[in-house]
Formats: sequence, C-alpha cells, structure tokens
Amino acid sequence: MAIFEQSIHWPVWLMVLPLTGALLTFAIYRYQNLIGLITAMGILWSVIALAQKVLTEGPQRYSIGGWGAPLGIDLYVDGLSTLMLLLTAAVGFFVSFYGVGYAGFRQHNHGSGYFWPLWLFLWTALNGLFLTADIFNAYVTLELIGLASVALVGLSGQASALNAAMRYLLVGLLGSLFYLLGVGLLYAGYHTVDMASLGQAAQAGPLPRTALALMGVGLLLKTALFPLHFWLPPAHANAPTPVSSALSALVVKAPFYLLLRLWFTVFPDSTTGAAANLLGLLGAIAILWGSIQALQTQRLKLLVAYSTVAQLGYLFLVFPLTQDSMAASTAWSGALYYTLAHGLAKGGMFLAAGTIFYALQQDRIQNLNGISRHLPVTAFAFGLAGVSLMGLPPSAGFLAKWSLLTAAIANGQWGWAIIIVLGGLLAAGYVFRVLSYVFMQAPSKAHYRPVPWLMEWPALLLALMAICLGFITQTPLTLIEIGAPMSYQYLLP
Repeated sequence: MAIFEQSIHWPVWLMVLPLTGALLTFAIYRYQNLIGLITAMGILWSVIALAQKVLTEGPQRYSIGGWGAPLGIDLYVDGLSTLMLLLTAAVGFFVSFYGVGYAGFRQHNHGSGYFWPLWLFLWTALNGLFLTADIFNAYVTLELIGLASVALVGLSGQASALNAAMRYLLVGLLGSLFYLLGVGLLYAGYHTVDMASLGQAAQAGPLPRTALALMGVGLLLKTALFPLHFWLPPAHANAPTPVSSALSALVVKAPFYLLLRLWFTVFPDSTTGAAANLLGLLGAIAILWGSIQALQTQRLKLLVAYSTVAQLGYLFLVFPLTQDSMAASTAWSGALYYTLAHGLAKGGMFLAAGTIFYALQQDRIQNLNGISRHLPVTAFAFGLAGVSLMGLPPSAGFLAKWSLLTAAIANGQWGWAIIIVLGGLLAAGYVFRVLSYVFMQAPSKAHYRPVPWLMEWPALLLALMAICLGFITQTPLTLIEIGAPMSYQYLLP
C-alpha cells in the first residue's frame, strides 16, 4: 500500500481528472450529471490525499515527463497552493451538486449542455495555476481560466449576460497582455521562466521592477481590484447561479494567488514600501466603495457581487501589513485564512441568492418579504454566510479579520485597523438590510416556484463550513506555515 501511495502523483491527477471529465461530459451528453459528480468526488479525494502528503512530508515538487526546470515544466505544492486547492475542491464539489439540481438549466435549455464541459475545464485550469512553478505556464492557465469563465458567464444567451461576458473577455485579454509583456521582459533578461530560478537571479533593479509592475497591473485587472473592478458586478450578477458562485469564490482568487507568488517569491528584493502601501490603499478604497454600492443596489445578486468587490479589498491589506517583520506572520495567516473564509461564505451566499431568484423569478430586495417561511434552508444559509463576511465570532471570517486587525495594531498602522473595523460594520449594514426583509417583514403573496433540494443544501453546507472553519484552525494554520512563500528558497528543488 505504501508503494502504491508513493507511485501516485496527485498533482498530475488533479489536472487529468477534471480534463477527462470535461471531455466525457461533452462526448456523452446523456450521462453528464453522473460523470460530473463522479469527477468532482474524485478531485476532492485527490486533493485531500495531496494535503495529507504535504502535511506529513512538506512541500512537493514534480517534474512533468521527467524533464525538470528550466527545460521542462515543474509542478510545486506547498501549504499555500494546498489551501487554494482545498478551497477549489470544496466549493467545486458543492457547485457541482448545485449544478445537477439547477432548475434554471432545465427552464432555459440554451447552452445548458455546455455547463459541465466548461465548468470542469475551468476547474482543470484553476488546479493547474495553483500547481505551476513557472510564470509562463501560469500565463497559459490564466488564459484558460479567462476563456472558460467568459463562456460560462454568457451561457444563458441573454443580452445582459452576453454584454457582461464580452466586457469580461476584453478586460481579461488586456490583463493577459500586460502579464505576458512582463514575462517576456523577464525571459529576455534572465533566460528562464522558473519561479525558483528567477527568485535567485532577479535582484533589485529597473528590469524586475518594470516586469513586476506590468504583471501586477494585469493581475489586478483580473482580480477586479478597485478601480479596475467595473467588469465584475455585471459578470457575476448576470451569470447562471453556479457560475456566479465559482467566479466569486474561486476565479478572482487565482490572479491574487499568483500576485502573492510574484511578490514574495520571485521579486522579494524588488518590492517597495510605496508599492505595498498603494495596494493596501486600493484595497481599503475597494472595501468602502464596494460596501457603499452594496448598500445602495436594489438587486440581491448585484448586492452579493458588489460585496465581492469589497471583500477582495481585505486580501490586499496583506502587502502593507507584512512590511513589519514582527507582525508579518500574523498578517500573512490572516489574509490566507480570509481567502478561505470568503471563498466558502461567498460561494454559499451566491448559491442562496440564486435559489431565491429562481423561486421568485426576480431578485429585487424589497420583494423578499417573508421568504424565510417558504425557503427556510436558503434563508438560513444566506444569514450564516453573512455572519462570516461581517466577521462575527465564531466564524472563520472573524478569526481572519482579527488577525489582520492585530497585525495592524502591532505595526501601529491605525489607518488599516480603522478600515478593517469599518468594513465589517458596512458589511453588517448590507447583510442585515437583506435579512430584515427575509426574516422580519410580513410574507408577500408572490408566487413561489418549487425549488429542488439540490439547490438549497449546497449553499447551507458551504456557509456552515465557513462557520466551522472558525473552530478547526490547527490544520489550516499548519498548512499556511508549510513552505510559506516569504522567500524564494522554499521553491528550490
């Protein structure tokens, strides 16, 4: 058994399984749901096995085809990439189950047969990005993520969805162009695209700083950080519900993950305090602007989309907060824990919002009166997800925000501390605004369509995971410390 375990290259399976599932669901339309669910379960099992291996043996490095860097492509797995793979597997598993029961596909048959191939193809690209160890392969996976996401956004064929998908496509291509320009500069200067080799060779200077600036702008476009967020709300709000959940919980995290890799492993000597503070400032403005827009909007799915703009701002506080070595570890752990908390909570919240939209055939907030009496599971799921986004104990969101707040106070950076607290209060404002209609208003006489149980329970389970993660902290925090990319030396073979 031990020999069998050692012979399995789990990172390879994490790309082979979803890609094979995508091809099979495209070729065998009749059994799409069954193939998709089996594939999702296989991916989840493989990620858990890989996480166990990383926990016991530390970071792992695999050479594809026996050809290592710089000639070949290496896959690298440490605690950071394992956490992202676990988040993707958890959200992807429940999104897959939701996709089976999603009545919207049965009601609007346009494009429904392409959901599974595109979704599993997107999953393949996400896993590939979190596993890659070179910056050009990261570009390829970013392109695949973007193309699959655009196709999924426009899946319904409605005019609003197609317009949002086209805007998403153009922004994504522009971001890819900036990123690729940076890759070209680095290859011309150092003749390698391997992250570990670049980390050793790239000293402070004009070339690496220019490359980092170009690649950073491209990744910020794809992450939708303020003021480059204009494409995100319409794309997430008009996409089919399972797609919205995956986009908000996972897809916008992929370029942020890559930015972390570049900042802390490839260019540790080229980053500056001014650049870190600029990213933190944009994140702070995103928290305020996104929250204010969420408070003002009248549509539920659009509210959740603007909430994503706001919540992403917290992640970028990691850059200014890690400048002081005394609090760097706390800020790092808080940002990564918030990535997990937000992914689970926002995935569940979008699924709940989509279920409400299907039941009412519209999602105007003022028309949600008493919907908890008709959809108690969905309403409870939305409330639980809101608890984590607000940062209330004992949720994972609370632990993450508390870590960020502790780091800010320890550094004496009171401005960031005020933003963290204010962002939580604003989040409470727009979450309770919805809940006041859902739970407290008199029931409306609107006609409710019956909702399949597979459209209710995935949202609740994701929201529960965001809460339970606040109690189960040892394993995630242990993973965060394994090969933490605060220096390129952890990527060395």
